[in-house]
Amino acid sequence: MPITHARNVPLAASDSRFASVPARLLRTAARQPTHPAYYVRDAAGWQATNWSDYAAQVRQAARALVALGVQPGDAVCILGFNRPEWTTMDLAAMMVGGVAAGIYWSSAANEIAYIVEHSGCTVLLVENAQQWEKAACEPQALSRLRATVMMRRASTEAPAQASNGINPPMDWEAFMALGASMEHDAEVQRRLDAIKESGIATLIYTSGTTGHPKAVELTHANLSWTSAGLSAAFAVTPQDRLISYLPLAHVAEQMGAICNHVLAGYQLYFASSLETLGEHLQEVHPTIFFGVPRVWEKMQAAIATKLNAATGTKAILARWALRTGRDWHSKALQGQEPGAWLGLQKRLAGKLVHHKVQRALGFDQARILLSGAAPIAVENLQFFTSLDLLIGEVYGQSEDSGPTAISLPGFIRIGAAGKPLPGVQVRIADDGEILVKGPNVFVGYRSRPEATAETLQDGWLHSGDLGRIDEDGFIYVTGRKKDLLITSGGKNISPGNIEADLMNLHLVEHAVVVGDSRHYLSALLTLKTDVLQSFAQQHNLPGTLEQWRTSPQVHAELQRGVDAVNARQARVAHIRKFSVIQDDFSIDNGCLTPTQKIRRNVVQRQYAAEIEALYREEPPA
Repeated sequence: MPITHARNVPLAASDSRFASVPARLLRTAARQPTHPAYYVRDAAGWQATNWSDYAAQVRQAARALVALGVQPGDAVCILGFNRPEWTTMDLAAMMVGGVAAGIYWSSAANEIAYIVEHSGCTVLLVENAQQWEKAACEPQALSRLRATVMMRRASTEAPAQASNGINPPMDWEAFMALGASMEHDAEVQRRLDAIKESGIATLIYTSGTTGHPKAVELTHANLSWTSAGLSAAFAVTPQDRLISYLPLAHVAEQMGAICNHVLAGYQLYFASSLETLGEHLQEVHPTIFFGVPRVWEKMQAAIATKLNAATGTKAILARWALRTGRDWHSKALQGQEPGAWLGLQKRLAGKLVHHKVQRALGFDQARILLSGAAPIAVENLQFFTSLDLLIGEVYGQSEDSGPTAISLPGFIRIGAAGKPLPGVQVRIADDGEILVKGPNVFVGYRSRPEATAETLQDGWLHSGDLGRIDEDGFIYVTGRKKDLLITSGGKNISPGNIEADLMNLHLVEHAVVVGDSRHYLSALLTLKTDVLQSFAQQHNLPGTLEQWRTSPQVHAELQRGVDAVNARQARVAHIRKFSVIQDDFSIDNGCLTPTQKIRRNVVQRQYAAEIEALYREEPPA
């Protein structure tokens, strides 16, 4: 995969003319009606729908919403995995002046009920019978709905049954039939023409780590301006290909699969599931791929396992190729000329190793690889440079429509979150907090004036993140303001970077650093099952997974890693003791958000006994 490193790449400015996202859909359909808009995988392969048909589907769904009595300002909620019906309903809701609100497919019944009630939902779209049953567990939340609709379902899936006195949802075909005639088309057009920049287009319910999620209100101007800026900065074209697999309830996926998609007109492939992502990558060969750190970490682990299994000449060749790729990128990213000899080695390594690995991953045609939604370890990024795959970071949050800073191809610095999106201002407050101002910044939290006033001050978004900006304008995120630990000695410590270091240890899956109001820091660790099994085999450990987690050999290996992490920290930030948790952190047990962020307060509450045990006796000096 060819990578260039320009020293000074100008950042493209976004189109200042306002056009709503649904209006852009119609423009793109008129411009390239027969080009493929999206693909869905079935038994026969990837099936395409062109832009003309996509726009017609959205407009028909919009007429159906009008027929159901949806009024401007009404919320339409969508619950389920990524499907064409998801984006169609989202665009249709905006087209009729409504407000789209996504719900994470992993949400529990009470979380679904809260969002349905809080948003003022009038129509609820659910993916399947299982999601419908979760929603129906809280019938009071559904009592005010005008309709519930189910996405197209496989012929083998049993239809949803009535539950708790609530009528089951109508199927997708029945819903679309409501908009089959042109009776309400003039009203749809009138509402589309009446969309104002300041109107609320969507609600992003933050996958927060405490309490009920806050509803971020993003305007039509927020979405249009941000998508135009991103598309211009990354020079996105109709020839690009992107796989939609991350939750569409998240702002980043909405930008990629809805807002940017209808503006740039590229080809979108809907993943069948998270489990089939690897297969899809090999089939689609995306030109743009966005992954959360957990996705990149799993890829690294799988690649490393295969490379480590190589023996003899193949092993020597693999190590040389990885070292060559890393050395070349290390120089290029620092603005240094790698030199003719290193360049020759890199070209040879590409033919012998890099290109083969890239093809196996499905990244041989990728021109933009991105990581975002959570911090990613520098070591993870460096591993991929050794394969001649350069991953740029995107930093931001729901409150600024997704991006604060971006890493442009050819203008990336490992460990940095990028530079501000053109038109966005970023500064660091006296206490180290990252502040943001720009057309992408939200207008407030729905029904939460106090939270809005705390987050938006004098036009500046207080991100809650701590960071710095270097002399070249690159932003570095160093931790979360609310996550600061204050030891009993009065030292302020941000645990984020320590946790990232710990999670880079080959055995460690997740790490949570504790020590607020304590004499020293400790850590809770979960381990990677596959790596632990491999370690046990290599060291001939008897017993089970549970026994291996507490074995002296595993503890000693972890201690060596912790010692190495401590060597990179000030003494006050050393991890003095750690405990291996038997369970994995997951969305189901509440320890992870849908975007794989650790819910620190949940972990500390669930494992309070383990934490207390770490402080019963003082560690060795």
